[in-house]
Amino acid sequence: MSEILLGPASDFSEGDYKVYAIEGEEFGVFRVDGDLVAWRNQCPHFQGPVCQGRVFNRVSEALAEDRTSEGLCFASERHVVCPWHGFEFDLRTGRHPGDPRYRLQKIDLAVRDDMVFATLP
Repeated sequence: MSEILLGPASDFSEGDYKVYAIEGEEFGVFRVDGDLVAWRNQCPHFQGPVCQGRVFNRVSEALAEDRTSEGLCFASERHVVCPWHGFEFDLRTGRHPGDPRYRLQKIDLAVRDDMVFATLP
């Protein structure tokens, strides 16, 4: 494993992300609720470039007792959507919201003296 300097933490604004290709590894670094998280840029579905997908608040459909739609609900959780087949993942946990078998691979980050370091496998 090697530790790579990515730059100042202040370079990452809330809701912002950057995708890196370093030492044969591609990964995305996201600022979510003030924290930095990093995920390997590979969707577990068909290995698409998940970190290059759209980021949005999770959307779900509210259902009445009779299972009819009451409209869409927008939650505070931020998700990224793989641009290849639309699989989405919670940016905080890396989990697919509907199928726990699918999850993103985490890249470890450390912030020291306002500098961000990634530990690559």
